[in-house]
Amino acid sequence: MVKGRNVTEITQFILVGFSDLPRILMVLFIVFLLMYITTLTWNLCLIILIRMDSHLHTPMYFFLSNLSFIDICYVTTTVPKMLSGFFQEQSTVTVKGCAVQYFVFSLMGLSESCVMTAMAYDRYAAICNPLLYSSIMSPTFCVQMVLGSYMAAMSGAVAQLCAILRLYFCGPNIINHFFCDFPQLLNLSCNDTFLSRLILAIVTMIFGVANALLIMISYVYIVLSILKITSAKGRVKAFNTCASHLTAVSFFYVSSVVVYLSSSTGSSSSVDRFGSVFYAVLIPLLNPLIYSLRNREIKDALKKFPKKRGYC
Repeated sequence: MVKGRNVTEITQFILVGFSDLPRILMVLFIVFLLMYITTLTWNLCLIILIRMDSHLHTPMYFFLSNLSFIDICYVTTTVPKMLSGFFQEQSTVTVKGCAVQYFVFSLMGLSESCVMTAMAYDRYAAICNPLLYSSIMSPTFCVQMVLGSYMAAMSGAVAQLCAILRLYFCGPNIINHFFCDFPQLLNLSCNDTFLSRLILAIVTMIFGVANALLIMISYVYIVLSILKITSAKGRVKAFNTCASHLTAVSFFYVSSVVVYLSSSTGSSSSVDRFGSVFYAVLIPLLNPLIYSLRNREIKDALKKFPKKRGYC
């Protein structure tokens, strides 16, 4: 703590994590460790598989490999720090370290939202304009979409970082969470948080509501196009190409919205923490499984891959 004239400025926070659940602490550590290792393994294997198999060098799998990369970074932002806290009496993090953690976490989360939107457009182009698909989704355009996603996410993350850095903390310094979440920091701030809350709301509207709306519009056109297909087999095949992405999008947005609404009310309960586990830890674990479970191309590539490379 740094003492000023009348107040004491906080220089570090205490992350409660799950230390208030001592009876199941070791069980939680083992579960989270296994989830983290599995997440890294599955996503890394999916990236390698897509890179090595020429049949998967398509726009959809290009976006999917970027999604896997984002998920690896996303989960690594929070889980290692959380796991280390299981063996510490108090898991502490500096104010600047807290800001950096949320910046990277926000960057990855916003990037995932943008890439999912790009994937929805890819499915729209594939089903609604199949004859023009190759020309629409050219390699150059796909790269531009991904780079645009990262740049847009960077702008949103930087805006939130600036909003955090303008906050002043004079106590208390206990974050009832397993990572530095923006709403938690807002609740601990001693100075006026109106501008910071406004920035958070604007970023949420742009990257959350706007992206979700674009995805919904894409799927409205997709569904209308599928209904025009006369063959029942053709309709099922067209729907199956979108089912995995729609499932992943639903999990990501529903969990994020529920936790955000809970946090915005000032809640810091165990329900809020375990809700955050779903979108911060479980979603990156489920994504490669969702996209691979009913995907014949991925299954075929997996059958050939160990024979060729001996990986995964």
